[in-house]
This record gives sequence, C-alpha cells and structure tokens, in this order.
Amino acid sequence: MKKYAVIDIGSNSVRLMLWADGALYKKVETTRLSEGLSESGVLSEAAMQRSERAVAAFCEEGRRAGAQPVAFATAAVRSASNGGEFCARVRALCGLDIDVVAGEDEAQMGLLGALGANDGAVIDIGGASTEVGIRARGVICFLRSLPIGAVRIREVCGQSFGMIDAFVDMALRGFRTIGTFETCYAIGGTAATLAAMWEGLPAYDAQKLNGLKIPYEFVKEAAIRIFMTPLEARKDIPGMDPKRVDIILGGTVLLFKLMERMHISSVRFSDADNLEGYLALRGLV
Repeated sequence: MKKYAVIDIGSNSVRLMLWADGALYKKVETTRLSEGLSESGVLSEAAMQRSERAVAAFCEEGRRAGAQPVAFATAAVRSASNGGEFCARVRALCGLDIDVVAGEDEAQMGLLGALGANDGAVIDIGGASTEVGIRARGVICFLRSLPIGAVRIREVCGQSFGMIDAFVDMALRGFRTIGTFETCYAIGGTAATLAAMWEGLPAYDAQKLNGLKIPYEFVKEAAIRIFMTPLEARKDIPGMDPKRVDIILGGTVLLFKLMERMHISSVRFSDADNLEGYLALRGLV
C-alpha cells in the first residue's frame, strides 16, 4: 500500500495529511506565508522562514512514518515575485520539490477532495485566494479562482466592516456560476471555524463536524457577531480558532456574499478537501 505525506503550503498555514488508502491524520501549523504580500508583492523573509521550517518538519515526520512526501503550494507562492526563491529554499532545506498549482487546478482539487465522484459545488476560502468548483451530471462545468481570501481581506481592510463589505463586493463584481447543483460544500479554515461555532464546540472535531449543514442566516449573523466582539475577546466565542481571530471576519463576510450570489441557503462543511484532492488531481490514487 502506497503511503503519502501530503503537504499543503497555503497562504495562512502549512498542513500535513498522512494518507494510506485514506487520510490517517491531519496537522496544521499557522505560518502566515502571505503576510504583507498584498502590499509588497513579495514573500517576507520572516514568513518564508516560518513556512519553510514547518514544511521541513512535516516532510521529516512523513519520512519517519514511511510515507513519500509530496508538497504543493497555492496562491501566496504562485502570486509572489519571489515564489521561486521560496521553492528553492525548501528544496535546499529538505530535498522536497514543490508543485505550484494554478488557480483552476486548486479549484479542482477542492472539488475532488470534498465531492469525490459526486455532483455538487465547493467553496474554498483560503488566505490569499478563494476557489469555487461545480460538477453537474458527472461533468466539471465550472472552476474559478478569485484573488481574495481571509488574510488578504484583513491586510487591506483591517477590522472595518464597511471596508470589508465594499472590498468583497468589488472582488465578486461580475461573478456568476454555471451549472446546477443541489449540495454545496465549504472547505478551509473559515468554514471549519464556522462549523465549530455552529455546534459550539470547544475545539475542532472532524468526526463531529464533517458533513454539518451551516445555514446562510447563521453565517451572516456570525459576521455581525464577530465584528461586534473586540478582537482580543473573539477567542472566547465557542468554536473560535484562536489563531484565526483577526482573519475570520473577512472570511465570513466573503462566504455569505458568495452564498448570496450562488443562491445557496446552506453549505455543508467537509473535512476532506484539497489535500485529498491533490492526490486525485495528480493521479497518485
């Protein structure tokens, strides 16, 4: 049986999935690789150091477990002018080549991970980009990557609800999907935090949250609740991930506005996401 250690180098975090005929476990390290990227266009030295250390640690953990490490990077690396430098640094540090995926490939990864072979839609709100994919009647008919995410919103707008509202509306101007679907899944850190908040869990629990239906009304009300709660007090909201308190507002506003444009009354959270989807996209499983 082939065993993989899949490493996702995202804009907000680096994640590891140990896989052997299914996900055995997942781990995450918040590194904020895209910190400052919106303004400078480059990955900062501090952000690269944090992220490359996390990648190297996960790579070593995978090798100790007898797994083949594979790594992919998303919006932060593909949009930064020094993304190639970061990849070279990781290769020199731990011998791992990074697959920098295109935006549409990232959308397809999320779809494959959350839906498998089923029809439906998937929304993946990341740190620097957001992906939407739709499969209808067995055919993938829509893949879109938008250059907006939870970290980028925070860097541009801070905690101003009015600025966030306007920034998200501008990013979604002209956004329209094609294809019909009955079920929409939401993946990523924003969706995971909102699912835990809906259930009022003290900590993330994949078994309890996977497949959980989150109503549009709750997402919109959660945005208002988060905005009205001082930044330092947000960690006390049941279900809140303390490492996301400064970026959750933007991600939540973005999710409910996407739901409005896609005419969705609820989303289902999926713990299976682009980690599983990467293996399928590259034909490794």
